[in-house]
Amino acid sequence: MQNILLITVFLSAGSVGFWCMKKIDRFFEKNQEKYLQEWEKEDVLEEESGTEHASREKGWTAKSIALYHEKKVRQEQEYSVLSDWIKTAVVAIVTTVLSLLFEKLGIRQSNIVTVYILGVLVTAAITASRIYSLTLSVLSVLIFNFLFTDPKYTLKAYDTGYFITFGIMFLSALITSSLTVKLKNNAREAAQTAFRTQILFDMNQLLQQEREKKDILEVTALQLIKLLDRNIVVYEVEKAALSDPRIYYCSEEGKRENYKTEEERKVCLWVMKNNRHAGATTKMFPDAKCLYLAVRVNNMVYGVIGIAPGSSPMDNFEKSIVLSILGECALALENEQSIREKEEVAVMAQNEQLRANLLRAISHDLRTPLTVISGNASNLLSNEDSFDKETKLRLYGDIYDDSVWLINLVENLLSVTRIEDGRLNLKMSAQLIDEVTAESVRHLPRKSAEYEIRLKKNDEFLMAKMDVRLILQVIINLIDNALKYTPPGSVIEVSSQKKGNMVEVSVSDNGLGISDEAKEHIFEMFYTGTHKIVDSRRSLGLGLSLCRSIIEAHEGTIRVEDNQPHGCIFTFTLPAEEVHLNE
Repeated sequence: MQNILLITVFLSAGSVGFWCMKKIDRFFEKNQEKYLQEWEKEDVLEEESGTEHASREKGWTAKSIALYHEKKVRQEQEYSVLSDWIKTAVVAIVTTVLSLLFEKLGIRQSNIVTVYILGVLVTAAITASRIYSLTLSVLSVLIFNFLFTDPKYTLKAYDTGYFITFGIMFLSALITSSLTVKLKNNAREAAQTAFRTQILFDMNQLLQQEREKKDILEVTALQLIKLLDRNIVVYEVEKAALSDPRIYYCSEEGKRENYKTEEERKVCLWVMKNNRHAGATTKMFPDAKCLYLAVRVNNMVYGVIGIAPGSSPMDNFEKSIVLSILGECALALENEQSIREKEEVAVMAQNEQLRANLLRAISHDLRTPLTVISGNASNLLSNEDSFDKETKLRLYGDIYDDSVWLINLVENLLSVTRIEDGRLNLKMSAQLIDEVTAESVRHLPRKSAEYEIRLKKNDEFLMAKMDVRLILQVIINLIDNALKYTPPGSVIEVSSQKKGNMVEVSVSDNGLGISDEAKEHIFEMFYTGTHKIVDSRRSLGLGLSLCRSIIEAHEGTIRVEDNQPHGCIFTFTLPAEEVHLNE
């Protein structure tokens, strides 16, 4: 029965003590919040801006923010210290009350000592510093001497053995409190390490999914907001120049701040050029609204990130995580730049190869028809009388065909050059599709007479927005491609139809068709479907590539598919233009 009573008393006292601790914590939290809210309402900015109205319009200056943070941190520390002292006093009272109850129940003094040691252990667990458990250790010895040793209610002791008890009691309390504080610190460090590892792991996972510089910096900004709950300002650095800032707000209230000022930009320029942090909370530009840090690898700066002041200054742990996050961001940006440079080198190498192929093809393609033109013209000039009429017409026809082919080649080359240089200026206008297709047929070479070319007209007026000169070139190239790769007598049909808000124009033939392998490369420059280097006459491989570039510039698409039962169909789309008829 006595044991049950002891357990009941002990648990009741523990519950009361725990309830008191929670009430104390809640009391100080409420009072701390109330005090800070009242202080925020004070006219802190009035001394700097002159009037309350002006200060509210200007917002918080760096000096007032620093003052607010300093006072808030000081107040938090004061409340924390006071709270811990009260907790220590409550533990001392509870342990003393328990000890007095145990004495009334006839519990020996050696067991009562353990109650005070337990109190010291609890104090070490619930307070922030070792000083509280150390103070309670000394206080426990004094209370035990005052209340439980003879003569009672004095600090004297008749039995010299009590001094050994006091010493063991003090050392036991001190050792247990030290071990508890150490375990608590180890647990906190382990939790911080785990948190830091998780943050960096998440950061690394997110960065691996991004390939663009803008996206990498955005991921970094969002992770910093998640960690610090502060506004983040991001500047990209490209070719030693700062981009316009991108602001990431942690809340709606944060949007009241204006970080896009010339003063803030000057701080960022200094950070970029000197590769050092500056701004708020530093000696360099302390009046800035943000702390600006360089995103760098060695001496290479890839960006500048600004961190706005928060409700409390960053502690060392947060600073270390921020630096680690910026380090991960810098490595990702370095990899992105390395990949981009490799791609640029590959593109340059490909362009050089294309230019070499182009020069080789042009040198042959120009030489062959020019030789024919020159030879036929020379024969006509020197031996005109020796040729009959039929031979002369054939020579004249060859000269005409080769000259037309050269004109088309030059037109294609000029268009390719304009596209590569970004100088393809579209002169858009609404055109009737049937008229454009009919006009394209009139510009075909004489060879087209050997084929059956059909124009399939629509019952409705189909109009599309286009640069008519370039679209004529596209249709001529598609028909010319059919003339080259289908036998004489083949049927080539040009048709059109409307699909949704687009107009489809198709050029079909009933030739041999195109293999599936060739379809994948048919619109590539210099591809002729022969797996050979492009150096045969009339097979430069520019026509279809040029068609794709022109159609894409019109925001359309081009494709090739099989014709049934044989042959192929080239289809391109153009934005449709509505036709309004006045009745």
